[in-house]
Amino acid sequence: MLDEADCDLLVIGGGINGAGIARDGAGRGLRVIVLEAGDIARGTSSASTKLIHGGLRYLEHFEFGLVRESLAERERLWAIAPHIVRPMRFVLPHQDGLRPRWLLRLGLFLYDHIGGRKRLPATRTLDLRRHEAGGPLKPGFRTGFAYSDCWVDDARLVLLNLRDAADRGALVLPHTPATALERDGEIWRVTTHGGRIFRARAIVNAAGPSVLDILRLAHSESYVRTRLVRGSHIVVPRLFDHDFSYFFQLPDGRIFFAIPYERDFTLIGTTDADHDGPPLQVEPDPAEIAYLCDGANRYFGRQIAPSDVRWSFAGVRPLIDDGSGRPEASTRGYRLELSDPAAGPTLLSIFGGKLTTYRHLAENALALLSQRLPDVPLTGWTDSEPLPGGDFPMDGAAGLIARLRERYPFLGEAWSERLIRCYGTKSFDILSDAQAVEDCGRHFGHGLTEREVDHLMAREWAATAEDILWRRTKLGLRFTAEEAEGLAAWMKDKLGEEA
Repeated sequence: MLDEADCDLLVIGGGINGAGIARDGAGRGLRVIVLEAGDIARGTSSASTKLIHGGLRYLEHFEFGLVRESLAERERLWAIAPHIVRPMRFVLPHQDGLRPRWLLRLGLFLYDHIGGRKRLPATRTLDLRRHEAGGPLKPGFRTGFAYSDCWVDDARLVLLNLRDAADRGALVLPHTPATALERDGEIWRVTTHGGRIFRARAIVNAAGPSVLDILRLAHSESYVRTRLVRGSHIVVPRLFDHDFSYFFQLPDGRIFFAIPYERDFTLIGTTDADHDGPPLQVEPDPAEIAYLCDGANRYFGRQIAPSDVRWSFAGVRPLIDDGSGRPEASTRGYRLELSDPAAGPTLLSIFGGKLTTYRHLAENALALLSQRLPDVPLTGWTDSEPLPGGDFPMDGAAGLIARLRERYPFLGEAWSERLIRCYGTKSFDILSDAQAVEDCGRHFGHGLTEREVDHLMAREWAATAEDILWRRTKLGLRFTAEEAEGLAAWMKDKLGEEA
């Protein structure tokens, strides 16, 4: 009997697509379970360039539908998560010998007008000899274009979607890989590591780079071909003092970004290289790090070398193999594949996708699932309901930071900003009745206190110091090895006491 199932929807994969589908389904009243083999957002979804963008360069590949869909999502995501999403102005310098001015203007005109832009400022032409964004650049750059997109904390976007799903009744189980998927009449039997078995009416395969592995586990096949493309990034000490980001072209036709990051750093990326190794625990190739340094040195007066890199990271994007010769030309679109009804209970597999389109992808996934699960409500809701902590105006972050500092005078400006940019209005819940730093328990360093760590362990599934320092926060950029070891030891003792 169908009512014997533990859940209506079992989602495999705790990345952005799985998180978005879990949230949407739970909000429609479905019983949802999420299985993630490792930590939440441990892979591709925490290793992006951290942009909510239409993909200006996708216009060159005539992906107008994908660009339009992505542009329409920018302001929706900003509205539901103004603590972790914020508008950003990008400066695109023109360089002789590369894409001509008329082509850049045409692309930016389309970018401004095909996606329903309302709040984000339009493109304008800059004289880089006078504009502040020209100051850090080498002499010789005269004309540039400033356009709008948004920045996001990618790992927190995943976490907040899953937190909201859990608040709506979903069961979220990190460190719980599926080891067997078997059809049993009209029900899936899903066995996890350790032998626990769940029964589900339908499975969503949102395993990202491991999507084909899950299909094989389910004794299923797909006609969709995937292409694993590695994107690498580097973080260096701050290269410029203003709030603009840069979109740079390179002579080989590729592009990269240079983005203000965590107040004191600059994030540079990304590369595009075919990846034929394991899809997890990916590290940037030394040649990619050198490539990004060389690219930055073509434009910035302040030169960098691999020895200046404070942190580097890479992720594998599971793109649809559309036959493109070069990895950067492969589509960033997505495909949803529903199993044949004759095969038994439903399996929906997600191929491709990007951060910006995750919410719309989830709506499309629920619409497809409603064909097999007729009791799935058809009305979408995620375009207007804020993510946890995001219940304040789109332009209200500065005011919220001021309120937090007024309520908790012991917080400095940087500390207050970090808390609001991570937790939004939930910052007040974390600090609660604290009157001084001492009231927040142990101070691990750089504004990370026991109260915040307790919150991350109890509400955001953090189990290790790495989870906290590199995914829930980015304080790993500031912690010394000794400070990180102190946090790890405290967490180990805490988890031992709770076991």
